[in-house]
Amino acid sequence: MKGKSIKPIISARNLVHEYYRRDEEGNVTAIENAVDDVSLDVEPGQFISILGHNGSGKSTLAKHINALLLPTEGSIYVDGKDTSAPENELPVREEAGMVFQNPDNQIIASVVEEDVGFGPENIGIPTDQIWARVERALKGVGMWEYRKKSPNRLSGGQKQRVAIAGVMAMEPKCIILDEPTAMLDPDGRAEVIATARELNKKKGVTIILITHYMEEVVFSDKVFVMDHGKIVMQGSPRDIFSQADSLRSYHLCLPQVTELACQLKAAGLKVPDGVLTREELMSVLTEGGLLSKEIEDKPEQTFDKKEKKPLSDAVLLLDHVSVTYQDGGSSTRALEDVSLQINRGDFLGIIGHTGSGKSTLIQTLNGLIAPSEGHIYFNGQDIGDDGFDKRGLRSQVGMVFQYPEHQLFEATVIEDVKFGPRNQGLSDRECELMAYEALQRVHFPEDSYEASPFELSGGQKRRAAIAGVLAMRPSVIILDEPTAGLDPAGRDEILGLIKEMHDKSGETVILVSHSMEDVADYVDRIIVVDKGRIASDGTPREVFSNVRQLESMGLAVPSVTYLLHDLRAAGYPVDCHGTTVSEAKEEILRCSRI
Repeated sequence: MKGKSIKPIISARNLVHEYYRRDEEGNVTAIENAVDDVSLDVEPGQFISILGHNGSGKSTLAKHINALLLPTEGSIYVDGKDTSAPENELPVREEAGMVFQNPDNQIIASVVEEDVGFGPENIGIPTDQIWARVERALKGVGMWEYRKKSPNRLSGGQKQRVAIAGVMAMEPKCIILDEPTAMLDPDGRAEVIATARELNKKKGVTIILITHYMEEVVFSDKVFVMDHGKIVMQGSPRDIFSQADSLRSYHLCLPQVTELACQLKAAGLKVPDGVLTREELMSVLTEGGLLSKEIEDKPEQTFDKKEKKPLSDAVLLLDHVSVTYQDGGSSTRALEDVSLQINRGDFLGIIGHTGSGKSTLIQTLNGLIAPSEGHIYFNGQDIGDDGFDKRGLRSQVGMVFQYPEHQLFEATVIEDVKFGPRNQGLSDRECELMAYEALQRVHFPEDSYEASPFELSGGQKRRAAIAGVLAMRPSVIILDEPTAGLDPAGRDEILGLIKEMHDKSGETVILVSHSMEDVADYVDRIIVVDKGRIASDGTPREVFSNVRQLESMGLAVPSVTYLLHDLRAAGYPVDCHGTTVSEAKEEILRCSRI
């Protein structure tokens, strides 16, 4: 069914889109091609993935597919309709539904089910069919039980599922997913991608997936890689991921299992290029006779235990803390009897499924949310006491929110970073010194200190926002999904920066993340939150050893940890508690025949 004679559902020819840069007076200072001479065809029923670093042109191209943007030059046709023709604007958008990175841009109704029904109603679907579609769509993204809730009471990830359901309910011929899983937990990510694949396979819906999660593209029919507005690579996932050096040159990376396979091949094992899945690598290693079961097992299959520290080491202490939200006549228990000790110098990761209570937990730490019950102590002082300085607390417990670039608002980067110290009542000279120090700590380019924060790249915006918190010289830094929406190079850059800051200065760092691989690579201690409670507290090896427990909570372990467990179950004497590519590589090579 996918022969060359089939008429494309999407066809672009020499597509160009120009962006104009303007100064404060509105004068044009530069013209940039965000999409530059792009030609491509997508056949009906294909699952297409588009990869590229931040600013490569992916989202700009996507917005042309449903006529949110019009070509500067060239053309793009959707189901035979020229997107440039004014009369085609609504028909094109009915054929090509789009899910954006930020769900707040799409959710408009005050009740979840009404929001999902808005699109079908707009295109004239009969009422009884609308509610059937709403039910199918909400069940498809795991949000049916929230149908009567206000979207305002949902977490970011839950809002994203509602936005996806709203597009699914319109049943378009093509769905464009622009970073749809950036804010979802592992279970939610898998569910959304599985839903997209099911729509593709069973209903023939054409899927265009834009993502920075390399694992999500391995089942695509075709992958396009963009750089500086151009398509620079295209082919099957195996073709693309066999070219590791080229991908890295475009600031991308390999899926974790593919990276492990690549490193094993470099170490001398006969592993083919472009291994895509855990099952495939398992087959290569075992059926290919590359490993031996005769290697002596390690004396003990244990993992490093978290050292319990005395109360005197605590910078933050939660004592039987509960938080209840009131929503009309009903109430929701977001935290339930949480007791937790966070120590000076901890590099702490907090993980949990969407809606588990992670965001509520971190917002209690600097007084943004007050406990309904229990007490929170900062350096031994109860932050709920009447005389406690909450403004001072927020300087000492700094918070970098999801999409921290939304915290930027001043005319220049340096003025933005000075804002926090200025609020502390310091002189302009002191503010300037603290801002310069913070910008240097995040390796922000000095020639951009006077630039507008809104003209920065995604990674630079994150650095500026983090510098704005660091300038207040906090003793605790909380980062809520600091890499959401960043390409792999930007992600590694920001996480490496945070690790470097922690190692050099010894601040307590709290990293909230949905990426199990990132947590495994960087933190020393993990807190697992489930249904408002602390479900687990330990080192990465300790926490990720409880595979079934984590899965029952909508989480997962790193892909290489699953592989080690599979090998152990098959009788190979590997230590299955490794959580990183380097640990997995070491264990597999130890049991290899080379």
